[in-house]
Amino acid sequence: MNNKPTYISRDGLEKLRKELEEMVSVRRPEIAQRIHDAKEHGDLSENAEYEDAKNEQAFVEGRIQTLEALIKNATIIDENHSIEMVQIGSTVKVDGPDGKESFTIVGSTEARPTEGRISNESPVGRALLGRKKGDKVAVHVPAGDISYTIVGIS
Repeated sequence: MNNKPTYISRDGLEKLRKELEEMVSVRRPEIAQRIHDAKEHGDLSENAEYEDAKNEQAFVEGRIQTLEALIKNATIIDENHSIEMVQIGSTVKVDGPDGKESFTIVGSTEARPTEGRISNESPVGRALLGRKKGDKVAVHVPAGDISYTIVGIS
């Protein structure tokens, strides 16, 4: 499995831990019971309930592995970051082609672009990291090039 660091806030890490706990202590036993009940109905070759439960089991086990890897490789985002330079955890105010915008740079697991939370691995996130207030940043995105001016970092 991938060993690259997972940049995440304390709240985000707590959410991942809760989801993992739910998967292991609730979902896994529920699915095991469904498989057991489906086996009681006889012929497994034509048993849709058994097939469905096995597919759900595969999904849950895959999600458990993913969550365990994310938690194992978690790197907590420093909440007391610099306001001089853009880092993971910074909120960056920019002036761009769509007017003034604000982006919070987060790890990929917490990215929600529609909420202004962009990944440090996204084209815009990568272009902003390490920059300072007043810097002009050119971002190469699939739709073309976008130019931003950083007007504030918090």
